[in-house]
Amino acid sequence: MLVNAFVARPFAVPSASMENTLRPGDRLVVNELAYSFGGHVRRGDVVVFDGTGSFLPYAKETPTVRRFLSAVGLGSGNGSVYVKRVVGVGGDRVTCCGVDGRLKVNGVPLDESAYLYPGDAPSAVPFDVVVPAGKLWVMGDHRSDSRDSRDHLGEPGGGFVPEKRLIGRADWIVFPIGRWTSLDRPAGFAAVEGTGGHGGQR
Repeated sequence: MLVNAFVARPFAVPSASMENTLRPGDRLVVNELAYSFGGHVRRGDVVVFDGTGSFLPYAKETPTVRRFLSAVGLGSGNGSVYVKRVVGVGGDRVTCCGVDGRLKVNGVPLDESAYLYPGDAPSAVPFDVVVPAGKLWVMGDHRSDSRDSRDHLGEPGGGFVPEKRLIGRADWIVFPIGRWTSLDRPAGFAAVEGTGGHGGQR
């Protein structure tokens, strides 16, 4: 119970929004200490978060007892938990898609070939956002089947996820056994380091 509450938590992938990186039914280990002790969220991280107030802008807070039982693995949450990839951190300008059809962070085109679902465009919805401090812009890898920050631009919070709502970083797929692997940060995000925000810090 203590490990689940404060260190690492199991999580079942609920949808196809992160294919092919994650598939429905995959079991993940979520590192709840990844951003503790001064650690920063990095662009490219796969994160699990509570969407209350961002993806679910009008949802009520989960009662404290129910939230605790969920945290220690003894109960379900309120359906507000999501898994997505971080594309922009506080201070970043994220845009899509110009004449080249590319997703850009601070004007730098991202090479998304390592994780973008085959045949998907970076986005069918054009956008140009600046991520507020302490918040994140997140997207699914299966862009044509993902409800993510893009879908909440006109809502309270603008689709940005507060860092304080993070449950942790998804570090491993542990089930099914044939899909056991670490979820490493894609190399394409290295091109954006040092261009703004805090995404290049370790």
